[in-house]
Amino acid sequence: MTGLRASERNAGGWATGQNDGGALSLGYVIIFPAFLLALMLMIQGSVWYLAREAALAAARHGADIARVKGTSPAAGASAAMQFVRSAAPGFLHSPSAWPLCPCSRTVTITVSGHVPVIFPGFTLTVTQSAQAPIEKFTIP
Repeated sequence: MTGLRASERNAGGWATGQNDGGALSLGYVIIFPAFLLALMLMIQGSVWYLAREAALAAARHGADIARVKGTSPAAGASAAMQFVRSAAPGFLHSPSAWPLCPCSRTVTITVSGHVPVIFPGFTLTVTQSAQAPIEKFTIP
């Protein structure tokens, strides 16, 4: 440090401009992939959320159809499948819908499917259920 002129030192006495060539590039090499990974994780989280909401909306639609007097739980599952195919064709891959435990008072429709992924080798599956009371007309 004694061989440096005063103009080559900063206020703290450290040498400036001598050996820091490429330090900014090295910083970008470390920071940029981490930034891209964080961005991809946010996008994947958003796609997962949209797939989850699409499955829940389809299950609710199927439960609304299945709860009507005179229809079967299978009709609700069929309506849920039609809803998924028409309203969310890109958000839920390989969707399936089925009724659960048809009780005398409630009907439950479950919708499941695979989430589109941007990371190769990973699979994400969402399953959502909706339960509704079966309509029953009574005389007061």
